[in-house]
Amino acid sequence: MTLSTPLLAAAPLLAGLIGPALLGGAPGRQQADQPAHRAVRTEIVEHVAARTAADQRRVLDYWTPERMAKALPIHLLDLVTDGAGLLSGVTGRTGLRAAPDVSGGRVAPDPLNLTPSRRHQAAGRPQTNTVGSRWITGGAVARTTGRVFMTVAGTDFVCSASTVKSANRDVVVTAGHCVKDGTGEWAANWTFVPGYETAGLQPYGQYAARRMFVAGPWSRSGDDNYDVGMVALATSGGRHVADVVGAQEIAFNTARGGQAFGFGYPADPPYDGDHLVYCAGRLKDDPYGQSRDQGLACDMTAGSSGGPWLTAFDPGSGKGTITSLSSFKYSDDHRTMYGPYFGDTVKALFNTTEHA
Repeated sequence: MTLSTPLLAAAPLLAGLIGPALLGGAPGRQQADQPAHRAVRTEIVEHVAARTAADQRRVLDYWTPERMAKALPIHLLDLVTDGAGLLSGVTGRTGLRAAPDVSGGRVAPDPLNLTPSRRHQAAGRPQTNTVGSRWITGGAVARTTGRVFMTVAGTDFVCSASTVKSANRDVVVTAGHCVKDGTGEWAANWTFVPGYETAGLQPYGQYAARRMFVAGPWSRSGDDNYDVGMVALATSGGRHVADVVGAQEIAFNTARGGQAFGFGYPADPPYDGDHLVYCAGRLKDDPYGQSRDQGLACDMTAGSSGGPWLTAFDPGSGKGTITSLSSFKYSDDHRTMYGPYFGDTVKALFNTTEHA
């Protein structure tokens, strides 16, 4: 991620989360939600995905169990495109973002030398502080969170996403780099599998994308502050995704800081992409001032990009309010994930998508 497109980008969540967001954004990015740029921030860019029933059937048929099993975390996109894809751009890298040192220099990005902790074993009960544990409690979050499968530059990749309570009952939120490669191409064959389980089990089916949306600053420059994508899904068997698995609340312009739970399907070691993993702790501002994102102590790896961050989360019911998502990491701090602040632009993005 740039991880600017964080997990999809170098600084973003390893972009592999699917890319850009997780592995980092570029330094000196424009700050989000500055009044002088309000008109630009409300610009929404749309892409029509699988428009007809035949198109949607083609997408669903494309994702055989074998293809899903072989799909890669998006942070590997740079290898596939020979340095010209999501991972290489300042705004769409799938690797780790380099953070400036106190003298204004840069710490060399090191997207491959990831050293996540081994605290990914299942815990007996949900923890309020963990950098990465298996979620075994069930509840709504185990149904509303799922894996995203997509094709970029002719190669199949994975990310994470969540359903959101919406007027059309079809909306999922994920990282922008899991939908569009910053200034580059839109993802194809985009499919959401809620409640994904071990060995590729799909207890609630899979849903093809109808229409995909990102904010203008993400589409134009891969600005990490806007690494958010929203997708209106097609129905499956005539049923809307929210009617099948439920949906989480979403909120905008909330108070910064506080406690949050982040969820996703990390696919790089020590994780394998087959299990829902969570991190929990208090949010903090970006210490480098390169974005308005907030950080959460978390060792989730590529594949978790786009996974939801919930506040006011109830571990018993598995319900909460989505106020951010996994986007990127800095190369000198693999244990902190950063997520964009949901302000007016993300609100406009949601309003457009829920009426699509």
